[in-house]
Amino acid sequence: MSKPYETAQPERSAVDAMPGVVAVDFGTNWCGYCKAAEHDIDEALKAFPAVKHLKAEDGPGRPLGRSFRVKLWPTVIVMKDGQEVARVVRPADAKELKDALAQAGAA
Repeated sequence: MSKPYETAQPERSAVDAMPGVVAVDFGTNWCGYCKAAEHDIDEALKAFPAVKHLKAEDGPGRPLGRSFRVKLWPTVIVMKDGQEVARVVRPADAKELKDALAQAGAA
């Protein structure tokens, strides 16, 4: 089972300062779309063990999600050295996220 979305979140500046490839996964623990996509997201991330995965609970008043202009859940922002490289919204399968991680140069 995947870890839950975390209510405690880093500041946007801390996320931007993270080196390497980071997947910032926005959603909620009660969201049906998030639960449906959980297996595909986990499967994609298993193929890239060096990628840091942050699960951030999103919603009104959540500054991290607002700073990325997240509108739908789940949204996975793929960053490399603090820059957004790709964005996957409501992935239909693991391949979508695997392609985004490969685009970021994840190993």
